[in-house]
Amino acid sequence: MKELIGKVAIVTGASSGIGYEAARLFASEGARLVVSGRRRAALDALVEDIGESGGEAVALAGDIRKEDVARRLVETAVDRFGGLDIAVNNAGATGESAPLPDLSLENWRDVVDSNLTSGFLGAKYQLPAMVARGGGSLIFTSSFVGHSAGFPGMAAYAAAKAGLIGMVQVIAAEFGARNIRANALLPGGTDTPMGRAATPSPESRAFVESLHALKRLAQPLEIARAALFLASDASSFVTGTSMLVDGGVSVNRT
Repeated sequence: MKELIGKVAIVTGASSGIGYEAARLFASEGARLVVSGRRRAALDALVEDIGESGGEAVALAGDIRKEDVARRLVETAVDRFGGLDIAVNNAGATGESAPLPDLSLENWRDVVDSNLTSGFLGAKYQLPAMVARGGGSLIFTSSFVGHSAGFPGMAAYAAAKAGLIGMVQVIAAEFGARNIRANALLPGGTDTPMGRAATPSPESRAFVESLHALKRLAQPLEIARAALFLASDASSFVTGTSMLVDGGVSVNRT
């Protein structure tokens, strides 16, 4: 039986990587989708792919750091599909890599806005819609970076992703009585365009792979399957958590 029949979901950062695979997976499980990202052509291709597979999705291109985009995503879900049950706040960026004293304030703000402020803005509009619906599940893509590991050169990214975890805990406490769950998903190294950009050489990729107990990177679909668990009734008693899906990178010492 499909896990998300009758559900309406927003997925941000859906033009590639984890968001793309989550959107396709959720659609295959019966959800109707509003997908967001900056690249309109990629979103249109995703919507077409979902439609050809028998699903239903609509795209809204835009910068998720902008409050108007967050608001319009929820309005689209309500106007097009009648409400909102699930939100995967997945959009993010790593920013420039440099020791903290060398980071520009502009880069710091850009990374924090891309990863943390975007999550705040999403939740700001998603929560009232879920209250009106009688409940829902919010998922925020965080990272093991800033939670169980500190990677040199990633201070802004680590701070933003750690901030998502704190926000998730507060949302869970504030809205649990209204049947709304909030959880952070913490992937390990994943074979996405952003991940490949961070490991441009075979040597750097092999090093990152070696950090994981499984000695490989995740495929985006593997992370999407974890998001499906958090979105579905299979996780009905799971809220306020930091769910590691990291191939053992947090515990590996070999």
